[in-house]
Amino acid sequence: MRVGISVLLGLKAAVLFFIFVSLQNLDITLLSLPFLYASIVSLLVSLASHPSINIPMLLCKNPDGTFPIWSLVIFSPYLYFVRFFSFLRRFNSGEQPYSEICEGVYVGGWPYSVDKLPPGNPAIIDCTCEFPRKEEFKGHSYLCLPTWDTRAPQPGEIESAVKWACRKRAQNRPVFIHCGYGHGRSVAVMSALLVALGVVEDWKKAEQFIRERRPCISMNSVHYNALEEWSKHRLSTPERNKANTSSAILQTASGRSRKDRPKNRSD
Repeated sequence: MRVGISVLLGLKAAVLFFIFVSLQNLDITLLSLPFLYASIVSLLVSLASHPSINIPMLLCKNPDGTFPIWSLVIFSPYLYFVRFFSFLRRFNSGEQPYSEICEGVYVGGWPYSVDKLPPGNPAIIDCTCEFPRKEEFKGHSYLCLPTWDTRAPQPGEIESAVKWACRKRAQNRPVFIHCGYGHGRSVAVMSALLVALGVVEDWKKAEQFIRERRPCISMNSVHYNALEEWSKHRLSTPERNKANTSSAILQTASGRSRKDRPKNRSD
């Protein structure tokens, strides 16, 4: 399993604090203060992103995908670092910004420009708490599920996102589910959506289905646990619903026919 964000940011906080102390020992106080502040922010995010705490709303991302000015200022060492790191990682990896998993359904990374968005004016499900919705995408239908990197949306949030996406697909709208890189958070939601759409039978087969089309995915135990919990409490798949409905209709029709047989022999 990949190292979680809380561990990585804890290490980052320790390194920044070490730099602060080193500069203090050299009597470079003014230059050392930004390192102290960045260390405190990193530690705070590390604690808030720990699985036992898990408070993605610490960053106060709004439902429309924007951040308040005060959040951008206070958490700037983290928010701008992850954006810069995202650009570098995308540039070095050469990964596709998105992949079409089935007709009209896409998964991928944060669309920081128009060319990183799938075609067809897609409805967007944003699974990040650290990346903003770009101004160019204000005309797109949008649903925000603020989630820390390497973590997963809550089962109830997954279900809400799946229902929202199914409504958009019923309107023949493309759906684009994204997180930071299209590896974990968005793949968890996509796995549930494929089950709900009847493309696969369960989330485990959905993961394999997605991997065949986007080999770079990497869900972890947190994503698996969330999907397993979601599977236990969700409604049945469309195929099962149809089968159950058909069975109920047949039973009802059979019962009615037995009741009505003596009275309607001429029919």
